[in-house]
Amino acid sequence: PGTPVRVMAFTNCDEVALSLNGRFIGRKACDKYAQVSFSVPFEPGVLKATGYRHGVEAARDSVVTADAYDKARYGLRQITAKYDNARNQVADTRIYAPFDGYVQRRFFDPPTVVGAGTPVVAVVSGSRPEVEINIPASTYLNLDQVTGFEATFDVLPGRKVPLRFISAAPKANANQLYNVRLAVPDDMKPQPSPGMTVMVSLSMAAADDTAAIAIPASALFENDGESYVWVYNPTDSIVNARQVAVESLHTDGTATIATGLRRGESIVTAGVHHLSDKQRVKPQPQTSKTNVGGLL
Repeated sequence: PGTPVRVMAFTNCDEVALSLNGRFIGRKACDKYAQVSFSVPFEPGVLKATGYRHGVEAARDSVVTADAYDKARYGLRQITAKYDNARNQVADTRIYAPFDGYVQRRFFDPPTVVGAGTPVVAVVSGSRPEVEINIPASTYLNLDQVTGFEATFDVLPGRKVPLRFISAAPKANANQLYNVRLAVPDDMKPQPSPGMTVMVSLSMAAADDTAAIAIPASALFENDGESYVWVYNPTDSIVNARQVAVESLHTDGTATIATGLRRGESIVTAGVHHLSDKQRVKPQPQTSKTNVGGLL
């Protein structure tokens, strides 16, 4: 680039002007029987010649260097490929509903561009009514212990309708609740309509008395390298030392007991190092939540 190149122009115009990549090079008078020459520093791009007759533009021609032409052709090929791909994606786009029904609401009007996974319509089932509820994280984590769902409708007082579990959203919504879909029996008569108010109750499996239990870590004491707690017997007010298996200790001051305790048993949580086996104790009364500090 930059090496002077002799550019020849042959025309029957009075004058010819030359420009390179939009930059004016020069303008010369023409001999009808000879070529007009210009000395132009080489630069890839578009070389344009404009012919004038009586001072008015009469002709125009241009040439493109191989390098610039290849870039332009490659760029056009890329743009064409992207356009074809976008057109094919639009042509192949289909919206499927998990059931037959009708569109209740359209969230966007054409030609709005939306991202993948964005709801575009609300569809109401025409044959299979469903009940949707939102449950807290504590219930979501124990869904495997739910043995059944029942619904009561305002329009059907006194009637309990069993519901079948369909699915639960794996991610909480903005209110930290998990959406659960439940199916209404196909043979239910009359079938509920969309928008009806319903109250849903769920049944949980009975808790295992020997399952892991969380207790205050202050209730633990050590004896011969083993962990113990004092279990209180409300019948005779006597405490007994019982060995337990500690599964883990937590930074919030609690401990998870794997074995050794049953749910509902009372244990001593303070002064454990001042007690002896078979000692009679008197539990302290529970502090009132409304009488903070015992002032009343």
